Amino acid sequence: MGAMEKSLQQMDLSNSSEDAMSPKMDLQLALKDCTAALELFLTNKFADALALLKPWRRESMYHAVGYSSILVMQAGMTFDPKDMEDAMTSLGESLQTCQRFRKKTGIIETITSLWYRTPAEKPTEVEMHAELCYAEVLLQKGVLSFLDESIIGFIKGGMRMRNSYQIYKDCQAFADVTKDTEVQRPTYSHFKGGINMGIGSFNLMLSLFPSRVLRLMEFLGFSGDREIGLSELRQGASSNSLRSILSTLTLLMFHLYITVILGIGDGNLTEAEVLLKPYNERFPNGALMLFYTARIALLKGNFTFAQEKFLACIAAQHEWRQVQHLCYWELMWAYSFELNWKEAYRYADLLSKESKWSQAIYVFQKAAILSMLPDEEVTALGENVVELFRQVDGLRLRIAGKSIPTEKFAAKKAQRYFSDNPVKLVVPALEIMYVWNGFTIVGKRPELTRLILSTLEKAEEQLGNDQNPSVYHLDDQCVVQLLKGLCLKQLGCLVQAELCFNRVIASENDIKFDSYLVPFTMFELGLLHKQKGDTKMAITVIENAKVNYKDYNMESRLHFRIHAALDAMDSPLVKHAPYRTSA
Repeated sequence: MGAMEKSLQQMDLSNSSEDAMSPKMDLQLALKDCTAALELFLTNKFADALALLKPWRRESMYHAVGYSSILVMQAGMTFDPKDMEDAMTSLGESLQTCQRFRKKTGIIETITSLWYRTPAEKPTEVEMHAELCYAEVLLQKGVLSFLDESIIGFIKGGMRMRNSYQIYKDCQAFADVTKDTEVQRPTYSHFKGGINMGIGSFNLMLSLFPSRVLRLMEFLGFSGDREIGLSELRQGASSNSLRSILSTLTLLMFHLYITVILGIGDGNLTEAEVLLKPYNERFPNGALMLFYTARIALLKGNFTFAQEKFLACIAAQHEWRQVQHLCYWELMWAYSFELNWKEAYRYADLLSKESKWSQAIYVFQKAAILSMLPDEEVTALGENVVELFRQVDGLRLRIAGKSIPTEKFAAKKAQRYFSDNPVKLVVPALEIMYVWNGFTIVGKRPELTRLILSTLEKAEEQLGNDQNPSVYHLDDQCVVQLLKGLCLKQLGCLVQAELCFNRVIASENDIKFDSYLVPFTMFELGLLHKQKGDTKMAITVIENAKVNYKDYNMESRLHFRIHAALDAMDSPLVKHAPYRTSA
């Protein structure tokens, strides 16, 4: 660790390292207090949780971490500049609080002395926890720094995450060396649970990256192994520690979101239900519990039950409107999967008016959904689809100086509405459904998949009968063929699905605007070969999509999905660097 660790140690040396925590708030009492605050948080009493933590946040490392963590969560949900500023300020204060209790000789030197039996002073219980809390705050500050719209913020974020990662590794090494003597301490389970959460989260996160990104991360000192990540998080989730819920939520996020959006939809829903069960029993009306119960139901295809639970989540609390906005997003999809476009529009409209997360996406979703309704119904709703599409480009955000890929995709699709004679998108709500991997979800319901297929066949017929085709005509035909192939694949009609995919690929040289279509279709064709049992061909086709195409919309998203697919097929082309505990 060397110079990097020493530079961190110098951040705040103004307070004496021998100071223990305030006699009014020792380590065990702090952990007890923070457990009480967590209970308040899980019962939707967010303001009460903050009020409990706030008075001690400059005297207790755990109060500081808990307080800033809630502010970070709020900032991440609102994207509001004031919330972001408050969270960053709180994280900076939390680093100072944690620094007061850290051992002033680096922990790596302490570990070395324990291995070689040199007479360095062993860190105290408080100092061990201070390292862990410091790493946790650094990680959160790194994540928020990525949202700063500058390359400097991006670099700072990466360095903070690297430092956090190294400290977690050092804490794990220390725990391994001192396990026999430390395990009897009443606070040890909280220390070990924090290590499980940190090491597990980093390994799981890094294992998701495509090889070209991972090579760079390894150069910077990162490495990740998915199985180690899952194992560490499972240990953390099953431990009786303050951070058990964080490990649980990380696993739920992986199974219920990451594997869907950045993978092939192979999240473990059975494990998700098992993880959630004890919290559902303790906090039956907790917003988080209701939300994840609904999300599991949605991924299973139980859309009606999911809708009921999302509505219950909305009704459960009114302090954090952002949680309600997350429910609106999910309800929009739940109704879209049923082709209930009026109800889907209702929630897209609410998001476009209330949420700041991504106005470009919300307005595009709203316009795309309205495009699926007859013109007279759109008029009755008082909406103008052309004007909505024209707003999209001006609503785009930039993070670290770059556009968000899904917003860039939406803006490009909406460009055709800027002409004096706009050319309508053919099935925009179904196309954006594919962008979010929704066909893997609706595929659990064959009767709904057939309805979508029927909609696509009607669009195919209309395009075929078009006597005055536009410049977008072939692209629109290929969009329909890709989506039609997905439906047929979900219904087990693999020969017909392959024909649809091959039509798109055969049109490669004639596609003018939607350059994403061929590589994404090739990826889906590879998955179809896997479904047929031809793994070798599947790997060949997917690798072709990975190597031979670049500079198309949502390229990074496809590379994440390719990485997940090849990993699932044990392709020799995907190798995770093994995680080692040595510094």
